[in-house]
Amino acid sequence: MKDKFYQYIKDLQDTITTELASIDGKATFKEDPWEREGGGGGKTRVIENGDVFEKGGVNVSAVHGDLDPAMQKYFNVGDVQFFACGLSLVIHPKNPMVPTVHANWRYFEMYDQKGEVIDQWFGGGQDLTPYYLFEEDAKHFHQVCKRACDAHGKDLYPQYKKQCDEYFWNAHRDEARGVGGLFFDHLKASPERTMEEWYAFVTQIGDSFLEAYTPIVEKRKNLDYTKEQRDWQEIRRGRYVEFNLIHDKGTLFGLKTKGRIESIFMSLPPHVQFHYDHRPPKNSAEAKLLKVLKKPINWVE
Repeated sequence: MKDKFYQYIKDLQDTITTELASIDGKATFKEDPWEREGGGGGKTRVIENGDVFEKGGVNVSAVHGDLDPAMQKYFNVGDVQFFACGLSLVIHPKNPMVPTVHANWRYFEMYDQKGEVIDQWFGGGQDLTPYYLFEEDAKHFHQVCKRACDAHGKDLYPQYKKQCDEYFWNAHRDEARGVGGLFFDHLKASPERTMEEWYAFVTQIGDSFLEAYTPIVEKRKNLDYTKEQRDWQEIRRGRYVEFNLIHDKGTLFGLKTKGRIESIFMSLPPHVQFHYDHRPPKNSAEAKLLKVLKKPINWVE
């Protein structure tokens, strides 16, 4: 399973970076291979200063070795070894009318001292963070997510949409990071689904990513915007940074397992503003976005 999924995410990295570079038309992804001292490594691909994408990364990693004591405590296990692989991406467009997008798909195994697999699961998801709300874009993104989920069970989209709304929540601000999408973790074999069936589900979600995001980019990338709208984008990016540094489990896992810092912080945008008690004008487009972020919304019929 680990070899099959690792090959899948390597191929998906090629597909996604090729498509996004084509949309940008100016910048390309630069690859930075790296190795982890404790075992494994990865390929970080970063795009910067493009006509469409100001900064973005599409990273693949596969790491293994002894599970760090902090993570042993987190998983409530003893001295075990692990293998983890995944693809993680964050794309920050230049135009504030184009939303930021985040996605990841990952696989994890743990082994006893004999090398036998004692646990395994999939996790991942994809979510959208707009700076100006176009409801049709949110509906499109969620409709693609729902279609991919429905192929494996009508119960999956409502469950993982709800988990996404709950996870990407800036509790200290009492607001969502964006308009959500899907979030799932610890997808394990059960009487209802085998690991092969979970593999089919997770890979279909991964395959749906470009369909969910690129039509939105194409529709919004050439819209005019003002300096004030750009300022708002950078203020909202500050909220994105807050979530990633305070709440995001992926960031914390990477730090606790002595992950590669450049890859972990790849998700941070290049230009951010922090203003004291900033409040947009009443009934403005900016205020409309904030209102939507105060409670989860059902974006599909």
